[in-house]
Amino acid sequence: MVFKKMLGALGVGGPSVDTVLSNPHTRPGLALTGQVNLTGGTHDVEIEHITLGLVTRIEVEGGHGEHAAVGEFHRTTVASRLKLAAGQSLAIPFQVDMPWETPVTDVYGQHLHGMTMGLRTEVAVARAVDKGDLDPVAVHPLPVQEKILEAFARLGFRFKTADLEYGRIYGVNQTLPFYQEIEFWPAPQYGHGINEVELTFVANPHTVDVVLEFDKRGGLFTGGHDAYGRYTVPHSDADTVDWAQVVDGWVRQALDQRQSFLASHGHAFGGHGYGHHGSGHHGHRGSGVGGVVAGAALGLAGGMVAGEILEEVFEDDGGDFGDFGGE
Repeated sequence: MVFKKMLGALGVGGPSVDTVLSNPHTRPGLALTGQVNLTGGTHDVEIEHITLGLVTRIEVEGGHGEHAAVGEFHRTTVASRLKLAAGQSLAIPFQVDMPWETPVTDVYGQHLHGMTMGLRTEVAVARAVDKGDLDPVAVHPLPVQEKILEAFARLGFRFKTADLEYGRIYGVNQTLPFYQEIEFWPAPQYGHGINEVELTFVANPHTVDVVLEFDKRGGLFTGGHDAYGRYTVPHSDADTVDWAQVVDGWVRQALDQRQSFLASHGHAFGGHGYGHHGSGHHGHRGSGVGGVVAGAALGLAGGMVAGEILEEVFEDDGGDFGDFGGE
């Protein structure tokens, strides 16, 4: 994006910055590359540091219900102790490695409604910090994630919305302090037993944990309840598995559950195996909650910023950046 104004926090006549991404499209585990272009103002300055941060919007449960907050969940310093002369132009190349758990924002060229992601440039001069330049980033799914999402579509599930929830999923090796929920309306063949499905991916370099939460309809003599499943799938299975068959099996397992079991911390996992033909792979058995999170608090940990005004953090700089996350 073109940055049309000076760094306001650094005073009149201060430097300006324009961060340019080589390609705003990426995947978890890959890298964003580009360069930070600096232009000196009317006087020499010493820049203490230039830091790039991945920023997104998170839903947080608090004492007054759920509210939206803005979180910076990954930071990379690209320069420090840098002298910039008056009128001087500098170009600083960078590479930002995307965490494996980075949430997906785009699938098959379509933006997921409810998702936002940006790369924010922070410049510090003489203890004044300006969080000015913000560039939108599109995160596409890993191949195995894409195949699973495609399978839900092939089975007739309809995308509803997606968001990020602050907290941790019990029993899952999770490094970020939030997780993504991708929600679907049920396909007609499952509609008699399911109101909606929430899908969560937690990836690492070797595998992806797939966490499913099913909102099950009540019967004549029973109330509705949630059912959970967790499955671990290797990246190498992306192109060797009939994913529609696998996902159908996961859904039918949830429909066949007669009751949800309560643990002291919430609902229990079903602990089902992977279940596709000929693979021999099985998911980990869960000993606790699926969709219920541990440690949700009013404050945000790990660099997350609670209570910031979204319009201030994601504000337009005069271009067509808009609300940074509309459909």
